[in-house]
Amino acid sequence: MGNVARRPDGKWRARYRDAEGKEHARHFTRKTDAQRWLDEVSAYIVTGQYVAPKAGQITLRDFTEPWRLAQVRRPAPAALYEHNLRCHIYPSLGARRLDSITPTDVQALIKRLSLTLAPSTVSVTHGILATVLKAAVADRRIVSSPAVGTRLPKVTRPHVVPLATAQVQTLAELAAPHIRGLILTAAGTGMRQGELFGVTVDRVDFLRRSLTVDQQLVNVKYGRPVFGPPKTAASVREIPLPQVIVDALAAHLHAFPAGPDGLVFVGTLGQPHSRSSFWKPWRTLTERAGVPGFKFDGLRHYYASLLIRHGESVKTVQARLGHATAAETLDTYSHLWPDSDDRTRDAVDVVLGAPADSPRTEEATT
Repeated sequence: MGNVARRPDGKWRARYRDAEGKEHARHFTRKTDAQRWLDEVSAYIVTGQYVAPKAGQITLRDFTEPWRLAQVRRPAPAALYEHNLRCHIYPSLGARRLDSITPTDVQALIKRLSLTLAPSTVSVTHGILATVLKAAVADRRIVSSPAVGTRLPKVTRPHVVPLATAQVQTLAELAAPHIRGLILTAAGTGMRQGELFGVTVDRVDFLRRSLTVDQQLVNVKYGRPVFGPPKTAASVREIPLPQVIVDALAAHLHAFPAGPDGLVFVGTLGQPHSRSSFWKPWRTLTERAGVPGFKFDGLRHYYASLLIRHGESVKTVQARLGHATAAETLDTYSHLWPDSDDRTRDAVDVVLGAPADSPRTEEATT
């Protein structure tokens, strides 16, 4: 794999050639040190872990941007990557060379972000950085990822507490006319915000009373909507529409006809909704309705609570909401299903609490 030779000045030179035929050398005072270094490099080459000495001298930003643009991702995840890199990662580590970033640097970044961001956001940001550094390892830019072993803030998932029906009705009553139908449809279908913003007239079947979800609004460019697929493959679904929602959609389209893009829900000037433009009027509305801080996705939780309250199964709720798995549905809403403790008590009381000669007791003992 190489050799160690003594130079005229008395130092020992260890040298080798990499897979591309380029020679690399280092000089040592002692022969044993030179041989140890050469043995380590040889071991890396044999095990496929070799990294050229200058491969990691590229900055994190210069490595990441071409890598990011080469990835095949849906619009929403791609936008999430771009935002987190630009806002949370590049300001601290973007100008650093890959081979200079240490686990301590990554931990310090996480600690700093934890002071201002929610634990879930910090976890997502770390995951993006870890993915980038893993790609750098795969590209033989660095030997190992400094993002391995980082301690992250604990993410606690609070129980979903749906609004009462009266509160949802108050939101709809106080809303501006052009978003009243949007709120009712959200509460009556459980659709995600992007899915609602991307609903077009051709997706609503008034005769069959159903709504097809196969796209969402992911961006607005030059005033025109940019559509993308829903969150996951399971999010593509057909939602049965109750008559109250059919009537609400019909009244909404009568007052606010769809524009050239076919969008059902648009802004006051006919422009597509965006999360950023919708946030401020939504915040104002929730404050007026007495539920400050209530998130739009809470209407999705309200819809789920209605289904559960009326006895729908886990699989049905999963299908209506477009969850990828039943486990996701249970993780979010299991506390809303009737408590099995009371059913257990009732079952035992029915049998053991009955008179000894009752038919029910005899059936239980046979």
